[in-house]
Amino acid sequence: MNSPARVTSPHATRSLADPDTPFAVVDVHKARRNIERLAARADRLGVALRPHVKTAKSLDVAGLAHDAPCPVTVSTLAEAEAFADGGYLDITYAVGIDPHKLTRVLALLRRGVTLRILLDSIEQAAFVAEASRRAGLPVPTQIEIDCDGHRGGLKPDAPALPEIGRILHDAGCLDGVLTHAGESYFAYTAEERRLAAKNERDTAVAAAERLRAAGLPVTTVSVGSTPTAHAAEDLDGVTELRAGNYVFFDLVMAGIGICQIEDLALSVVVTVIGHRREHGWIVTDGGWMAMSRDRGTAVQPQDQGYGLVTDLDGNLIPGLLMTAASQEHGTLTARDGAHLPDLPIGTRLRILPNHACATAAQHRGYHVVDGTPTTNTAPAIQTFWERVTGW
Repeated sequence: MNSPARVTSPHATRSLADPDTPFAVVDVHKARRNIERLAARADRLGVALRPHVKTAKSLDVAGLAHDAPCPVTVSTLAEAEAFADGGYLDITYAVGIDPHKLTRVLALLRRGVTLRILLDSIEQAAFVAEASRRAGLPVPTQIEIDCDGHRGGLKPDAPALPEIGRILHDAGCLDGVLTHAGESYFAYTAEERRLAAKNERDTAVAAAERLRAAGLPVTTVSVGSTPTAHAAEDLDGVTELRAGNYVFFDLVMAGIGICQIEDLALSVVVTVIGHRREHGWIVTDGGWMAMSRDRGTAVQPQDQGYGLVTDLDGNLIPGLLMTAASQEHGTLTARDGAHLPDLPIGTRLRILPNHACATAAQHRGYHVVDGTPTTNTAPAIQTFWERVTGW
């Protein structure tokens, strides 16, 4: 689809009490603060920062992260195409490639987009090399390295690594290596996160050095996850740092100590539509279609249900959380020992999500407020940001 420009609300002075619920809200003050925090860290570590735009899927949000257009990471070719339409010409597609997607990859390359793809097998390397030769157009390719057993990728000592590198190099396609410390999302102490970041860096650099020892050039050594990006102390040998969730943050990130609840920039506004007092329930019009089914905090020391509840100004309501969800209904209950507040039908609330990426994907766009703590007035809707891609 085409990438829309920023859409200004025709009612720019409206408050969060006006639009129909449920809807997603981004606090631009918090998002900017989160962005500046990681950008400063990347500068200190001497690496380029390549934001992962899968979280917000928005040209406007990506524009906050850097002077646009900047190098970005995507999770779908739809995202790659939409960001290319928006002028982004340096894109890494960080999901393993399969043959039928190469037509779209080549189309973007012919448009002048540097689109890097990812793979981890001899089979993939062979069909990418063959497609590149047929097209007369090398496809920049990174080899995925497994640093923690989380998903895909090769271990740095895998016998197939040099062979994959050779197949790609001979076709003019070898760009480098990429790894993602997915297990860092379960690192609950600062030391665990530091070690995860060190392992992520060491694994990627070891893979790059092994390829170089085989006479193969490695231009890019790419690492990153939001937890390790905030914990890394030494990225010597790394060329770029990737992260995406850090722009919004969420309850999972707060639960492992990467941020504070006050840093969460994304929330969903819902309305109280009923009560089941015999069960201690407050019912809202925001179910899993508004929040997603993600229950990422269930494995953490503090389970936050489907999300924590604030008032429209963003102040936490003590002990109240969203504990159940059907498609369009959310159930709020009081945590053990907490008082269930009296919230009449029509009361509007904001729900802080477990997983910002999953919640954002449920919405067509974001109403934008500026929560800069310089005024006592309730947050006013300033603009409406439309997402640039679907699924």
